[in-house]
Amino acid sequence: MSRTVHQEWIGKTDDTPVPPHVRLRVFERFKGVCCECGIKIRGRRWICDHRIALINGGENRERNLGPIHEVCDRTVKTPRDVAEKSINNRVRMKHLGITKRNGRPMPGTRASGLKKRMDGTVERR
Repeated sequence: MSRTVHQEWIGKTDDTPVPPHVRLRVFERFKGVCCECGIKIRGRRWICDHRIALINGGENRERNLGPIHEVCDRTVKTPRDVAEKSINNRVRMKHLGITKRNGRPMPGTRASGLKKRMDGTVERR
């Protein structure tokens, strides 16, 4: 009888590469099927990709990894992750009251900080 001791791999940092034995376990757990397109990976280049991207709060651990074709990663998953990140950042900035200035204000408006009197003189608000 063989031992079935299995500990989940957790990277020390977000930049820690996935070791080969963990890549093999991830590939076997998903039975060699791409997480994105659902097509069997046969002789095509694949990577261990984070299913919840690190920039969106995912963790660098075995539970968050899945096999994915390199083509699927570049064309589908990464653009979707970046779009999700930008939406999350916009929502967080809005909740914190952080706004982006849209250039100089129109002269004569309250945002310009100047006030024009009826006699033609200009003063600070």
